Amino acid sequence: MKGMVCLLVAMALVLAGSASIAAAQAAGLKKGFYKKSCPQAEDIAQKVVWNHVAGNRELAAKFLRMFFHDCFVRGCDASVLLDSPTNTAEKDAPPNLSLAGFEVIDEVKAALERACPGVVSCADIVALAARDSVSFQYGKKLWEVETGRRDGTLSFLQQAFDEIPAPSSTFDILLANFSGKGLGLQDLVVLSGGHTIGIGNCNLFSSRVFNFTGKNNPTDIDPSLNPPYAKFLQGQCRRNLQDPNDNTTVVPMDPGSSTSFDSHYFVNLKARQGMFTSDATLLTNGRAAALVDKLQDNGVFFDHFKNSIKRMGQIDVLTGASGQVRNKCNVVNS
Repeated sequence: MKGMVCLLVAMALVLAGSASIAAAQAAGLKKGFYKKSCPQAEDIAQKVVWNHVAGNRELAAKFLRMFFHDCFVRGCDASVLLDSPTNTAEKDAPPNLSLAGFEVIDEVKAALERACPGVVSCADIVALAARDSVSFQYGKKLWEVETGRRDGTLSFLQQAFDEIPAPSSTFDILLANFSGKGLGLQDLVVLSGGHTIGIGNCNLFSSRVFNFTGKNNPTDIDPSLNPPYAKFLQGQCRRNLQDPNDNTTVVPMDPGSSTSFDSHYFVNLKARQGMFTSDATLLTNGRAAALVDKLQDNGVFFDHFKNSIKRMGQIDVLTGASGQVRNKCNVVNS
C-alpha cells in the first residue's frame, strides 16, 4: 500500500510538472507578438486568406478543422502541415485526408517570408487562417489570436489517428479527450459549434441511419435522431447502402447555412439533428445539454467561442527557443 501511495504521488508530481511546463509555454503567447518584428504580419495573412475565401466559402470550415486537428496532436505546432516521403505524417492519417487549404497556407507563408524572412511561424499562420477565414463573412475579426508559437519538427500518422476525436465518440470519451488537452466540458460543447460550417462524409454517420440495430433492416435508424432529419440523411447517403465505406458522398452539417458561422448548430442539435454521434452525445449529459440551450443565442455562442478557441490555441505550444520557424511549412528546416 505504501508503495502504491508513493507511485500515485510521483505520478501527480509528473502531471503537475507537465502542466507547469505547458503553462509556461503558453505564457509565451501574446496578442500582437509580431508588432515590432513584423508589424504587417496579420494584415498580410488576412489579405491572402480573404482573397481565397471570397471565391470559396467552404475554406472557412477547412481551416477551422485544420487548426483543431493540429492542436490536438502534439499541440499547436503546425505538425499537420509536414509532408512525409513515406506517407506517415499526420496529414496522411485517415482523419486528415479530407483536410484542404494547404496551398493557401503556403501562399501566406511565401508572402510573409517576402516581407519578414524567418519571423512568422507556420503554427501562427494556421491559427490566423482559422480566425480570418471564419471572420470573412462578418468583415471583422471575430476573436483575437495570440501569437508567438514556434513550429514543431515531428509528425506521426499514428498519433493523429489516436488523438483526434472520432465522430463516433461517446460523451465520456470526448470529455476525457478534451480534458487530456487541458480543456473542459464547456470547451467541448462550445468548440463542437464549429460544426455549424462544413460538410460530413456519409460513411462517418451512415450506421446511424441504415440498419442501426444490426437486424438487417436498412430503414432502422438511431432513435436519438429526429426522424425527418434521418430520412433526409438516408436520401443523401443512398450510395452507402451498397458500399458502407464509400467516402465520396458528403452532406452539409448545417443544411441551408453550411457556410455561415452562427449558433444554428445548437438549434439543430436541440431538434435532434446532430449529424454525428459525437454531436448527439452532447445531449446525454445534463450540464452539456444546459449549455446547448444557452448557446442557441448567437451572441452567447460568439462570446464563449472566442474564449474556448483561445484556450485550444494554447495546447502544448512551442515558444521561446523551442522548435523552429520553418522556411517552408511542409518541411522542417535543414
